[in-house]
Amino acid sequence: MAATLQFDLVSPEKRLASFQAVEVQIPGADGDMTAMEGHAPTITTLRPGILKAIGADKTLAFAVTGGFAEITAAGVSVLAEQAVAVDDLSGTMLDQMIDQARSLADMALPEDKDAAEKLVQDMMVLRHHEAH
Repeated sequence: MAATLQFDLVSPEKRLASFQAVEVQIPGADGDMTAMEGHAPTITTLRPGILKAIGADKTLAFAVTGGFAEITAAGVSVLAEQAVAVDDLSGTMLDQMIDQARSLADMALPEDKDAAEKLVQDMMVLRHHEAH
């Protein structure tokens, strides 16, 4: 049996997932990463993308707009700004998320403008994948 780690995903509204996972694929701000049992302690900022937790008997995937992931040797805890199960994701929801990202980009300070615009682009890529 493969080694597992505790995976927890919460958003401001509720706990979305909590189970033993073999690996967790994370859309980190500095690039995608995969956490497995024994991972070095790490904290990363999330970028918009798909967060996927693979367990022995199930795989859960969530569209996230941002947040943080804390990785330890025994677990991954994710606090997402907004997260929706991919199975529940609709084009309308993604469009609302993109509109929200655009509004934030419009209000961004000049030094944050590039990062805010990248957020919008990442959301649009996510929308493109959902449409296909």
